[in-house]
Amino acid sequence: MADRKTENNAVSGLPQKTILDFDPPKKPGRNMYAIACAILASMTSVLLGYDIGVMSGAMIYIKEDLKISDGQVEVLAGILNLYCLIGSWAAGRTSDWIGRRYTIVVAQTIFFVGAILMGFATDYAFLMVGRFVAGVGVGYALMIAPVYTAELSPASTRGFLTSFPEVFINGGILLGYVSNYGFSKLPIHLGWRFMLGVSAVPAILLGIIVLGMPESPRWLVMQGRLGEAKRVLDRTSDSQEEADIRLADIKEAAGIPENCNDDFVPVTKGSHGEEVWKELLLHPTPAVRHALIAAVGIHFFQQSSGIDSVVLYSPRIFKKAGITSTDGLLLATVAVGFTKTVFILVATFFLDRIGRRPLLLSSVAGMILSLGTLGIGLTIIGHSDHQVMWAVVLSIAMVLVYVAFFSIGMGPITWVYSSEIFPLRLRAQGASIGVSVNRVISGVISMTFLSLSKGITFGGAFFLYASIATVSWVFFYFMLPETQGRTLEDMEGIFGNLRWKCDQSRNKNKNKNKETMEENVNGKGQIQLGTNGKA
Repeated sequence: MADRKTENNAVSGLPQKTILDFDPPKKPGRNMYAIACAILASMTSVLLGYDIGVMSGAMIYIKEDLKISDGQVEVLAGILNLYCLIGSWAAGRTSDWIGRRYTIVVAQTIFFVGAILMGFATDYAFLMVGRFVAGVGVGYALMIAPVYTAELSPASTRGFLTSFPEVFINGGILLGYVSNYGFSKLPIHLGWRFMLGVSAVPAILLGIIVLGMPESPRWLVMQGRLGEAKRVLDRTSDSQEEADIRLADIKEAAGIPENCNDDFVPVTKGSHGEEVWKELLLHPTPAVRHALIAAVGIHFFQQSSGIDSVVLYSPRIFKKAGITSTDGLLLATVAVGFTKTVFILVATFFLDRIGRRPLLLSSVAGMILSLGTLGIGLTIIGHSDHQVMWAVVLSIAMVLVYVAFFSIGMGPITWVYSSEIFPLRLRAQGASIGVSVNRVISGVISMTFLSLSKGITFGGAFFLYASIATVSWVFFYFMLPETQGRTLEDMEGIFGNLRWKCDQSRNKNKNKNKETMEENVNGKGQIQLGTNGKA
C-alpha cells in the first residue's frame, strides 16, 4: 500500500513524504495567567525573607539601643521561626475551611499587625510581642503559598512555578539587607524601627491584590464547586484537553464520579479536613508514610545544614573573617543576598528540564564542599596571630559559594517537593507538617549559633553543618523519587516502596516502546499507517 502510494507520487511528480517531513508537536508556551497567579501567591514569602535579611543588620542596632545580651539577641533572631509553628499548623485547617486564597489574605493581615507592633516597640518585651504576631503571619504564608501554587500549576511548569516562594524569600532577604544599609544612616533609635516596621506596607498591599486571584481548582472540587473549578482549569492549563484531564483526575481523587458534570455537587463532611490527621499520622498507607518521611526529611535537612546561621549571622561571620567596618559588613551581606537571588532565579528554569533529583543532589554536594572549606578557612583564621589574607578571601568566597549551591537546589526544591507529593485530601496538612519542621529546626539553629560558635569555634560549627549535609545527601539519594512531569494525582503511585527507581526505568522503556510503535517506520523511511489511519 505504502509502496504503491510512493510509486504514484513519483509518477505524478508529487514529493515523497518521509518521517523527516513531519514536525513533532511543539511544546506549549508558558501559561502567563498561571504564572501571574503563582507570582502573586508566592510574593507572600517575601515576608519571611525580609524578616531574616533585615534582622541580621537590625539586631546590631537593637543590641546597642536596648542594651540586650547576646543570648537575648539569639532569641530575638530565632524565636520568630518557632512562632511560625502556630501559623503553619493553623493554616492547614484554615485553608481547607475558607480556601487557599483567603488564607493568603489572613497571612498578610496578621503580618501587617506584627510589623506595626515591631516598628513602634518601646522595649525588648514589646518587640517580642510584635515578633510573635509577625511569626504567626509568616507561618501562614509559608504553608499556603507553595500549596496554592502547586494546585494551580500545570504539570509541565509546576517545578518552575512552585519554586517561586523560594525566589521571593531570597528577594526578601536581599531587600532586608538593602533596608539595613539604607536605614543605618538614621539615628540608632529610629533606624532599626524603620527597618522592621516598613514591611507593613507591602503586606497590606499584597493582601488587597490577592483578592483578585482565582481560588485553587483542587480546593473548589473538594467543596463540590465543579463549575468554578473547570473555569479556573481552563485558564491555567496548557490546553483544553489538559484541563479536562486535570479535572477528571481531581474529581477521582476527591471521590466524585467522573461522569458528573454538574456545576455543584454536595460534598461529604470529610471534605473540610475531618479525620485527615488520623489518616496522615496514625494510620497512613505505605505511600502516605513514604511521602511524609520525604517531606519531613527534606525540610529538616534544609535548615539543619546551617543556611539560617549564614544568612542571619553573616555580619558576624564576615567580621570573624576579617571585615571590621560596619559599612563593609553590611555591603558584604548585600553580596550574600544578591548571590542567593541570582542563583535561585537560575534554578527556577532548570527544575522542569533537569528534574528535582539531579539538581538536589548536585546542590547538596556543593554545599558539603563549601561548608568544609569554610570551616578550614575560619579555623586557620582563628588560630593565627596575624591576618592570613588568603584564608580571609577563601572564607568570604566560600560563604558566597555555599549560598549559591543552596539556592540552586536545596532551597527551592524543598518547597516544590513537599507541596506536590501528598494526596489531595492530605496536602494542606502534610505541607503544614513540613513547614513546622522547617521552622522548628530553623529556630533551633538560629538561637544556638552564637553559643555553638563559642563552644566549638566558628570553624567547628561549619564542620558540623558539613557533616549534617553529608547525611542529607544519602537520605535524598535513597528516599526521594523523581517527580518531574508527574501530575499531582499520580504521586501516590511512585511513593510507598523503595523500588521506584526500577518502576521509573520500566515506565521510561514502556513509553519509549509505545512511541516507537506509534511512529512505526518502514525500511524506506516512510510512515506506516496504523489501523486507525493515524501516523
